[in-house]
Amino acid sequence: MATKFKPLGDRVLIEPVAAETKTKGGIIIPDTATEKPQQGKVLAVGPGARAEDGRLIPLDVKAGDIIMYGKWSGTEVKMNGKDLVILKESDIMGVVG
Repeated sequence: MATKFKPLGDRVLIEPVAAETKTKGGIIIPDTATEKPQQGKVLAVGPGARAEDGRLIPLDVKAGDIIMYGKWSGTEVKMNGKDLVILKESDIMGVVG
């Protein structure tokens, strides 16, 4: 990853996976009709959350994982010309595959 960004705590930096622009039947879907992507590739993860007793609880996801996340989750940022999303691990619904 060319971006020098290290998320803090239980935050994760992801690159949204582009939505399909064609249906199975070959119909092209215009950009205005496509939904916001809900899958992304994990680029970087923070060290983890802190428990009340101070222990570090590591994250369940790692760089390279393809994840599903909530439709309106996270904060959209632009780094090196790429649209990325920073979200908390609790906003991640699961790992794909």
